Amino acid sequence: MDIMEYLSAALCMASFPVALCAQDDSVSVQMAEAPVLRTESIEEVLSAIAGNNPSLSAYMEDVQAQTFQMKGENVPEDPSVEYSSFYKGGISGESGSELIVSQGFDFPTLYAARHKRNELMQASLDKGLENERRKVLLQAKNLCLDIIMYRQIGEILDMQSSIASELLSLYSKRYETGDASALEVNKIRMELMGVATAVAENSSALDASCRALTAMNGGREIDFTADWYPLVEEITDPEAAVEEYLSADAAVSSAENAAAAAVKDVSVNRQGWIPKLEIGYRRNTEIREAEHGFIVGGSIPLYSNHRKVAMSKARSAAAHSTLSSVRLQAETEIRTAINDAVRMKAAIEAYDEPLMRETLELLNKAVEGGEISLIDYFVEASGIYSNLTSCIGLRNSWQKLMAKIYSNRL
Repeated sequence: MDIMEYLSAALCMASFPVALCAQDDSVSVQMAEAPVLRTESIEEVLSAIAGNNPSLSAYMEDVQAQTFQMKGENVPEDPSVEYSSFYKGGISGESGSELIVSQGFDFPTLYAARHKRNELMQASLDKGLENERRKVLLQAKNLCLDIIMYRQIGEILDMQSSIASELLSLYSKRYETGDASALEVNKIRMELMGVATAVAENSSALDASCRALTAMNGGREIDFTADWYPLVEEITDPEAAVEEYLSADAAVSSAENAAAAAVKDVSVNRQGWIPKLEIGYRRNTEIREAEHGFIVGGSIPLYSNHRKVAMSKARSAAAHSTLSSVRLQAETEIRTAINDAVRMKAAIEAYDEPLMRETLELLNKAVEGGEISLIDYFVEASGIYSNLTSCIGLRNSWQKLMAKIYSNRL
């Protein structure tokens, strides 16, 4: 700390003007604030959210708690210590005592079986966490794709508003000279009102997506600036894509490990009939004499293990049914997504965006030159704007489908 920092700290501690200390506090708060992440890269956004997402952190803590619980259930019982004191008439003070120190434990093979079951359960929990992480990142990626879509729609609306404003200026001058009617001027104004409404709605949706992205980052602001979609690997072999998705799907892997753990749990409960063991040390004293010995015993689980094997078998059957359901659902989802992506790609290729933009320019020149009426212009232009917006929406939907198809790479 240099002399200026030392003096500043001393002044605050000496209760000098509150404004000075408050200023220092505000500076420290600003320094503590996390910097804004400004990027065009979706990968950077996802990397930040993977480390800052609150729900993902909570899920991770829950998995850790379950891990500790499993480990705590596969340990020996606590040692037991008992001390008894005896008194007899005619003898002053203690006439005798008894000290028992014992330790109970399960048969060693049971610990090994539980350990193997816990390993499978831990693998299931880890895969469940991975599946949850991928869900969060896919949701964040879809938000990024929506932000790009809203910006592209905003560009179309800006162009539409700019052209309408130019036409309003042109037709207002023509109206003053008697070359245009009030109906034509009002038509342009209504067009501008409609565009302004669309701009407001699009801006609101864009702002909501940006705020949602920041919320997913634990409140740390993200300024995602991209306005064009990243390149995506095309699907050349649908069956290979299905195989890749299913082999890497964390939900399926989690269900597989859960089913294997349920099978192992049956083995654990089948060993429940083995008696629990207990060994210990015993010391008895009587007046001046002492006796030492060992304790060896056990408890026979006649009632505590009742129907546990049947229950574990039922759980195993349920786990395997869940596994079959998860596999079927995953395969159905990926095949549906691939088929939809192929059809949507064909629909996107049917749109010729450069042609539509060129046609808008030609229409604009034609209406300004008086070659077509204003009504004809708006009829044609409205269809083109609608097609451009539909094309942008299709691209967004296709990007989301591809994100789903490759979600197991996240």
